[in-house]
Amino acid sequence: MMYRNRILHLFYIFFLLLLVYDVQSQNILDRRVSINVSRQRLDDVLSIISNRAGFSFSYNSNIVKRDSLVTLNVDNKTVRQVLNQLFNGNYEYKESGNYVILRRVSLQMTSATKSTPASDRSYTITGYVVNSETGERLSNVSIYETTHLTSTLTDENGDFTLKLKDKYQTSSLAVSKDEYEDTTIRIEPEYDLHLVIAIVPVVNEVIVSAPNKFEQADSTTIAISEDTAAENKSSVPDEIETTEVGKFLLSAKQKIQSLNMKNFFTEKPFQASVVPGVSTQGKMSGQVVSNFSLNLLGGYTAGVKGFEIAGVFNLNKKDVRYLQFAGIFNMSGGSVTGLQIGGLQNTVLKNLKGFQVAGINNFVKGNTEGVQIAGIGNIGGGKMHSFQLAGIFNYQNKNSRGWQISGVGNMGGGEVRGLQAASIFNYAKRLKGIQFALINVTDTSEGYSIGLVNVVLKGYHKLAFYATEVTNFNAAFKTGSRNFYSILQAGMNAKDEEKAYTFGYGLGTEKPITKWLSINPELGTQYVYLGSWDYWNLLNKLHLQFNLKLAKRFALFGGPSFTVYYSDQTTAFDGYKYELVPPSYHTFGLLGNEKLRGWFGWNAGISFF
Repeated sequence: MMYRNRILHLFYIFFLLLLVYDVQSQNILDRRVSINVSRQRLDDVLSIISNRAGFSFSYNSNIVKRDSLVTLNVDNKTVRQVLNQLFNGNYEYKESGNYVILRRVSLQMTSATKSTPASDRSYTITGYVVNSETGERLSNVSIYETTHLTSTLTDENGDFTLKLKDKYQTSSLAVSKDEYEDTTIRIEPEYDLHLVIAIVPVVNEVIVSAPNKFEQADSTTIAISEDTAAENKSSVPDEIETTEVGKFLLSAKQKIQSLNMKNFFTEKPFQASVVPGVSTQGKMSGQVVSNFSLNLLGGYTAGVKGFEIAGVFNLNKKDVRYLQFAGIFNMSGGSVTGLQIGGLQNTVLKNLKGFQVAGINNFVKGNTEGVQIAGIGNIGGGKMHSFQLAGIFNYQNKNSRGWQISGVGNMGGGEVRGLQAASIFNYAKRLKGIQFALINVTDTSEGYSIGLVNVVLKGYHKLAFYATEVTNFNAAFKTGSRNFYSILQAGMNAKDEEKAYTFGYGLGTEKPITKWLSINPELGTQYVYLGSWDYWNLLNKLHLQFNLKLAKRFALFGGPSFTVYYSDQTTAFDGYKYELVPPSYHTFGLLGNEKLRGWFGWNAGISFF
């Protein structure tokens, strides 16, 4: 009996597996379901169907009214039959893996009329444009002829009129709108036409109704259909249209045309403009790359491969080669290769490879390779391998391998391998070159900073207290890198009848001998106050000191020094030194000058950090 029951169980399992295999091996639309619902939301009904038949729906939420109420009573019908009853044949169904993609049945383009062209050898195209899935009339659709470069936009009712010259045997009419697929129509120039044009929307966001263990699904997830994601056309306009200059100088229609026709560009040998939109290329100047471009006040083109000149400004959506001049400014949405000169400003939204000159400012958003010269400043958003010369400042956001020379300051946001030279301030994130300014700052340094104050934020910092043969108490702050650091120093002799005060600046380097021992040659100059500011007393010292590291942030140091002292003071003042070193020190004259003396001395002290 037990053996018989086991046989029956195995038979049932085999039968169930066979049924599951049969269902899964069927085409999804041929699987059979039974459903009985009354006044339920459409999206819930679709979830029930997907649960019963073991697949997922994918559809555009804009064309399926998910909240509409549905009553459906079917018994053992195929999924295709159920969907036909549900949607009355207004949708088409496509299987993709374990998905059924729902789409509205597309409308077809129709030609309503044909007539003989006018006697002036021109013809007119009229009509309107609709959404192929909804039938909705579409405004702001670009209709343009790809040979004549004549264009128009549909109005608020989707209507358009386009008049063309009867010059060619055949012609192509292109239809473009952002977030819709581009459409091209071949037309015969011998006839006036009235067209109804249906364009297909690009589906980005779809609703996926996935099967689950519940009969009545109450949730949906957002996904991207593999079939439609590849067809996606970005709705982001060309960058030049989004700038403040572009917003101000370009009309709304020009920006719409640019957005619609981002995939169409052509080349012409010549174009001339008065202002953007008033040109030999008409409303389509922003889609044309010219070899020679002449703009009386200003022009708006796709780009230049040759030479462009403007009285006031040049606006280019894409690349510029090889010469460009403007009385006020140039702006390129692509890269510039060659020479670009603007009376006040040059802006490049990609890369520069060449020579840039501006009365006020040059700006390159991408990489710079070449020369930038500006009256006020040069700004680079990418890497630089060039020479920057500015009256006030240079700024490079990323690595630079060149020279930055300015009247006030330079900044490098990345690695600087070249030269930064300014009168006041230099900053480099990582220095592997040379900085020369009053104040030099860098995060990390393997190079050399030359200035009054050199700060390496993650570098060499020492606070030292020491004595010398001249003054018995001194303090110094050393900052920079081990290769090269600056020293701010001050000292005093504390004896009541032998006072002396010093302050000055020095430079030094640290050379390791062992892990705990190093040698530091240092050269410094200090002014010595001996009771009066009317005299020059300059103390110049070359130290050769040895550092003995006793702990991580503590060291003892000391060593010999050589001093060159210049003094024109001829009068002693009460309470102050007159002779800097005791009589036991041997001093000697230098260069036959009585005011210049030298001697050998010492220094010793402790340092922290």
